[in-house]
Amino acid sequence: MFAAGEGCLEMASLVADGDDDQEQGRRSAANAAMDRYADGDDSAFGALYDELGPRLYRFVLRQTRNPNAAEDIVQQTMMQIHCARDRFRRGADVLPWAFAIARRLHIDVVRRRKHQELLTDDGESHISARAPVTDAPDEMLYGKQLEAAVIAALARVPESQRVAFMLVRVEGLSVIEAAEVIGISVSAMKVRAHRAYEAMREALGESEEQRVP
Repeated sequence: MFAAGEGCLEMASLVADGDDDQEQGRRSAANAAMDRYADGDDSAFGALYDELGPRLYRFVLRQTRNPNAAEDIVQQTMMQIHCARDRFRRGADVLPWAFAIARRLHIDVVRRRKHQELLTDDGESHISARAPVTDAPDEMLYGKQLEAAVIAALARVPESQRVAFMLVRVEGLSVIEAAEVIGISVSAMKVRAHRAYEAMREALGESEEQRVP
């Protein structure tokens, strides 16, 4: 039996775009598109953008909470990928590289705009907790409550833990890949991911306890 909050956290932390097989298929498609693009096939850019764009946007948006800023960073990320495509090592995994570029660009934006307010509350949700698809009104209501709880809990944890949670639990990167994106040791990433998981589990426990049978 799950501890309070553990069940809904397990549900919420699944990879947003599908199960493991689907995730592997998407990563393989992104890698294949990047290899083609690196070899000079300009037509591969569309496929590469389709695979990377939505994931980069979702990741950056959780850091900025500003759709326009997130879109700008995604565009800059894809531009940097374009400029560096001839140096890309064929057969490498493009996803951690793309996330690392996006994260560096976000840090640069924060530094350039340190006297401005970057974080805005647009009142919209751009990631969803993976709740079962159902027509039952009570289940639909619980799904919305769970999604709101996930977003609120993510907003409360420190940024370093939030990034770790997003990369590992939402975007499906391995701990090693996530550590490379952030530029920290694997052991440090494990600590951040664990602390984020525990903070999220505690926060989501309130949502689980409040659910009406």
